[in-house]
Amino acid sequence: MSGLLAAALVCVAGGVGAAARFVLDGVLRQRLSSAYPLSTTIINLSGSLLLGLLTGLTLGHLVDPRWQLVLGTGLMGGYTTFSTASFEVARLVEERRWAAGTTHALGTAVTAVGLAGGGLALGLVLSR
Repeated sequence: MSGLLAAALVCVAGGVGAAARFVLDGVLRQRLSSAYPLSTTIINLSGSLLLGLLTGLTLGHLVDPRWQLVLGTGLMGGYTTFSTASFEVARLVEERRWAAGTTHALGTAVTAVGLAGGGLALGLVLSR
């Protein structure tokens, strides 16, 4: 895969990931009416799990590293949205919803790291 092709595939995959996030966010917001930013949390946590799984499969030589670049950087990069999560934390703090802001900031970060680690371990096991 040439560098230009890889860059083009990352761009396309990023667009697909962003579109998937847009659709899932809309579906979740319709079905889960909550003042807490639950849809962003679900999207970021599922993206962390999937990126960990992809990394494990790549480290186990089941996925070519070039596809990890396209799927990890492009697709998962477009799908996850930690900038939105940061904005939502700032909004919650501005509204003096301290518990929700702290939960969103720390809970998402800690859980995302845990899920990424779990996905990595699962990917390594599946690659054996």
